[in-house]
Amino acid sequence: MRVGVFICHCGSNIAGTVDVAKVAEETKKLPGVVYSTTYMYTCSEPGQEEIQKAIKTENLDRVVVAACSPRMHELTFRRTVAKAGLNRYFFEQANIREHISWIGTDKELNTNKAIEAVRMAVEKVKLNKPLFSSSFKINKRVLVIGGGVAGMQAALDCADGGLEVLLVEKSPSVGGMMSRLDKTFPTIDCSICILGPKMVDVAQHEKIKLYAYSEIDEIKGYVGNYQVKIRKKATYVDWNKCTGCGACMEKCPSKNSYDHFNFGIAPTRAINIPFPQAIPKKAKIDPEYCRQFTKGKCGVCAKICPTKAIDYEMQDEIVTEDVGAIIVATGYSLIDMEKLPEYGGGRYPDVISGIQYERLLNASGPTSGHIVRPSDNAEPKTVVFVACAGSRDKSIGIPYCSNFCCMYIAKQAILTKDHIPDSQSYVFYMDIRSPGKGYDEFTRRAQEEYGVKYVRGRVSRIYPKGNKVVVRGADTLLGTQVEVEADLVVLGTAVISNADAGHMAEKLHISYDTFGFYVEGHPKLRPVETNTSGVFLAGACQGPKDIPASVGQGSAAASKVQALFSKDMLESDPAVAKVNINACVGCLKCVGTCPFQAIKEKELRDGRIVADVIETVCAGCGVCTSTCPCGAIQLQHFTDNQILAEVNAICLK
Repeated sequence: MRVGVFICHCGSNIAGTVDVAKVAEETKKLPGVVYSTTYMYTCSEPGQEEIQKAIKTENLDRVVVAACSPRMHELTFRRTVAKAGLNRYFFEQANIREHISWIGTDKELNTNKAIEAVRMAVEKVKLNKPLFSSSFKINKRVLVIGGGVAGMQAALDCADGGLEVLLVEKSPSVGGMMSRLDKTFPTIDCSICILGPKMVDVAQHEKIKLYAYSEIDEIKGYVGNYQVKIRKKATYVDWNKCTGCGACMEKCPSKNSYDHFNFGIAPTRAINIPFPQAIPKKAKIDPEYCRQFTKGKCGVCAKICPTKAIDYEMQDEIVTEDVGAIIVATGYSLIDMEKLPEYGGGRYPDVISGIQYERLLNASGPTSGHIVRPSDNAEPKTVVFVACAGSRDKSIGIPYCSNFCCMYIAKQAILTKDHIPDSQSYVFYMDIRSPGKGYDEFTRRAQEEYGVKYVRGRVSRIYPKGNKVVVRGADTLLGTQVEVEADLVVLGTAVISNADAGHMAEKLHISYDTFGFYVEGHPKLRPVETNTSGVFLAGACQGPKDIPASVGQGSAAASKVQALFSKDMLESDPAVAKVNINACVGCLKCVGTCPFQAIKEKELRDGRIVADVIETVCAGCGVCTSTCPCGAIQLQHFTDNQILAEVNAICLK
């Protein structure tokens, strides 16, 4: 056994708190190590060339690199040793940066710990076996979950690249949050005017199959070969017959249905088309408010529908589709105002959310673009905007910034002045965060050209006073208390993850953070990839993002899919679980615990039932190995013996 060890300085990241020369010197004394050296940046091209040169000149058959996290460069070094003629699994990486140098400043202690980490890696690499990938065919169809601006951009880019796309949107129409906006910042252009063409393109593109008002029921399989069950929810209207004429809406007697599209700022009919530019422009019945469902009698819409499209007996339909990759663009939600009692959210009719105000501004909204107070339909002259309503508030579990609230509040204040020239707008804010192109200039414009008064300080209380709403807070710049008697208060409510984000993550086998946002493979180097091969992220499902960032990420995710599909065959990772059928007793506990459904039961010729691993599905998580009571299932490259060798390296030295 001839092991070569390479200790990386990583500039001063490692060498600043670890004596790398001493680590290399001590490593030379380890049994089996015939070569040990240091290098400033081992991951650099010259550094990789040094490794390849040493493999050939020193006749190395195993390689250990002590550097940063394997998440960063393990694949890089595996390719390096493979180029030199070694099996890529004859390589081991010791993390002496994140695990050692970055967590302590005691150089002597860090150095000793680094020596132990290298010793562990050396003992493991001695037991490493050559592993070989297998190839499998790929289904070059893409599933995009979410029809907001990010999902539509991803779908169109994939389709324009020649790929078949399935676009699943849970709402009756594509468009997402952007379709609800009046104008966009900082250009103040019509939101639906720039979004509408994309919506039409999605509907008319020959490569895109749209599933509106549908949800993902189940996802099985692996990269290149996913099986997806899509639930087409019952609309009680045959969309193949519906022409979107709107006659049913005009005659529907149920006029107090909750309007999900307008966020309840005004009621709608029990049967409705969400907005005039909806794609598809089809009617849907809300059974919670429809008299035919609640009282068993009405049927007006069925009687007057010219195409006989109404079907009260319609049921959900399950459709199964096969795809090779998945782009997740499920968007975001907004915090319920009732969770902000100090602001009177949900209690006072003249305290509304930013998205509700957006619908008042919109010409296709419930007030046809006229700004009125919900309480009496009067035109407000004094409007107060409250930024960070829920955001950056640890007390309610939202310590993060919602990213774009400062900007849309400035936009809404400008539009308020345009709609009501004699109005006065106030903005209570903590900090103005406007880092995008033209963003800071836009917020300055709101103040300097439109006379919006910005008050730096948090609002402590909002309460009614006659037909006014009093906003009480502090001006931290002047050091004084401030009270404004407003006609209307608009809350810049916090951006949160969707309520079902966790369930969706489980179906996709991807990670999500404390706040329910999906976690990327690496925040810098893999911003649209997940740790599950073939699953990519786009838009605000990953975290609060504005429109340009969401569009850019949608295109980035599409490019990753195109790169993935550039090959006809994919290679599987051989570091997967393997069953020893002679030791397996057929308890099948591993089947129940595998989060990827990668293990199935198998009947042998002698009638015995054993576990069998589907290698292309297995993600190498190792849950099954810890579950097996007989030790009959082992994870290749991380066997019990290899792990014990690492433990013994520090316990029996």
